Amino acid sequence: MTNVTFAAIIWSSGTKGAGTMIIRTRIFELANGKYHNLSALARAMDLSVSQVYRVREGKRGINEKFIVGAKKAFPDYRLDELFYFNTGQSSGYMMEPTVTARYHHIVQRFAAPDF
Repeated sequence: MTNVTFAAIIWSSGTKGAGTMIIRTRIFELANGKYHNLSALARAMDLSVSQVYRVREGKRGINEKFIVGAKKAFPDYRLDELFYFNTGQSSGYMMEPTVTARYHHIVQRFAAPDF
């Protein structure tokens, strides 16, 4: 079973109903075979099991701690291999894939080769 996780809405066009940019994660697919269960994954991420569970179930958004934890649990993966954007479109046009300055800060901070 593939776990596709909805996370935080981090970008909006500013026009009501025009669309959003949503960050999702692949860590639950990657965890299969590497971590025995959700508790082991949460331990590797230095997060609570409940926080990881809530993200997996789409009940909690992905925040900076989750991103840092994912990098701890999967140090050999790049951030773009762990996370991706999904656009929720309610109109016919495509939006630019821009993200908030906060996300750029996180990417720059943790994408360094020695992280």
